[in-house]
Amino acid sequence: MRHSPHYSLRTRLLLWLLIPLAGLAILNAWFTRREAWHTATMVQDRLLLGSARIIAQQIQYDDGHLEVAIPPAALELFQSGDQDRVYYRIASGKGVLLSGYAELPPPPGNLRAEEFLYFPSIVRDQPVRVVAYAQPVFAAPEEGPVVIEVAQTLLGHQRMIQQLLSTSLKQELWELALVAILALVALHRGLKDLVGLRDKVRDRTPGSLEPLQPDRIPQEILPLVEALNGYVQRLDNQMAERSRFIANVSHQLRTPFTVLQTQASFGLKSPDAQQKHEALGAIFQEVRHGTRLVNQLLTLSSVEAGVQHSRPSVPVNLVDIIQRVMEEQGALAQSKGIDLGLDHSLEQADVLASSAMLHELVANLVDNALRYTPASGIVTVSVQRQGEAIILRVEDNGPGIPRVDRSRVFERFCRLHEDDSPGCGLGLAIVQEIAIALGAEVHLADPPLATGLVVTVLFPVNQLR
Repeated sequence: MRHSPHYSLRTRLLLWLLIPLAGLAILNAWFTRREAWHTATMVQDRLLLGSARIIAQQIQYDDGHLEVAIPPAALELFQSGDQDRVYYRIASGKGVLLSGYAELPPPPGNLRAEEFLYFPSIVRDQPVRVVAYAQPVFAAPEEGPVVIEVAQTLLGHQRMIQQLLSTSLKQELWELALVAILALVALHRGLKDLVGLRDKVRDRTPGSLEPLQPDRIPQEILPLVEALNGYVQRLDNQMAERSRFIANVSHQLRTPFTVLQTQASFGLKSPDAQQKHEALGAIFQEVRHGTRLVNQLLTLSSVEAGVQHSRPSVPVNLVDIIQRVMEEQGALAQSKGIDLGLDHSLEQADVLASSAMLHELVANLVDNALRYTPASGIVTVSVQRQGEAIILRVEDNGPGIPRVDRSRVFERFCRLHEDDSPGCGLGLAIVQEIAIALGAEVHLADPPLATGLVVTVLFPVNQLR
């Protein structure tokens, strides 16, 4: 059964209440019809038996003959507005018709004295209800009991059934209508708090993210209010984080554009070719820095939006990704005289992840290590297996990160050294977001024997092939 995308809760609740009641009313009507039939049959049977006994009292045995007189009272019992026909038949114990209608059939079986029997029959193509009563003849017991039969058509019987059923149905319909009205009033009052909650939400000022107050909220709706409050809180946190992100992005982009404008203005005004060359060099550096910042922002946005969150069933070899990243970062390492090496004993280290996401994670770790490691330093990337898990380590001998600041460096645009920091504070934030998307864990530690930093990424078992 298809439902409209927008339906009335009040109407649905009312229907769920009235439909079972209507079913009960139908069932009750069926029982009522049965009771009406039994009542009408009982009334008719009493009239038939009363008429038969009145006739029986008039039977006399005189001079060896049975005489029967039909008193008017026996037939007046059946007077009513219905056009029912009454038939009677009196027969001796030997089956001789004494009086009445010969077409009225005798009762099935023999009756003992003062015994009576009801049975249906057909007389003149009309259904009738018949009673047979055996009246003993005390003056001539050898004659056997006289059988008196009285029959009546069923028009009055049917009318009585219809009247009883109609009265009962009218009463049930009135009761059902009253229940519907009372239920509608009750639903209106019961949903008043829900309607009030709707009005509170509808009348709120745009941008308001205050939690809903759970005052006068039904217990059944309280989980919905709590879920809405939780969603509002998450939305508030996300919007606050988004606002800080936009403010930081604006600040980070404003600086390169300001430097670009200054250098371009200086180069245009300077008549010296050397100064123009130096200005172009500075512009090139700022453009490269701005390009890297934009690329990191796009990567972070893609990871947050879940564009690459789908994990393919085909595993990716982490060793191949590392080798590709080291080839790409080789020029930067060579320009600073840094010893960039790979230490691994695994030819195959498969991880279920997007190849692009895994590449971004490794590239940001290696790029961070190269940028913060001083000239002639050492950066070592290693891959090892611990049980069934795979561990990626990037170790450098740079300035490292103090323990108190290690939880803060995963925040966006966090730079511990604002004056001489070569990056823009997004590398570790990107690594953390990608690790979360892949179900991996990122840990920071000190090298065992020297200064610097060790970044460890643990890919658990459920991320492996």
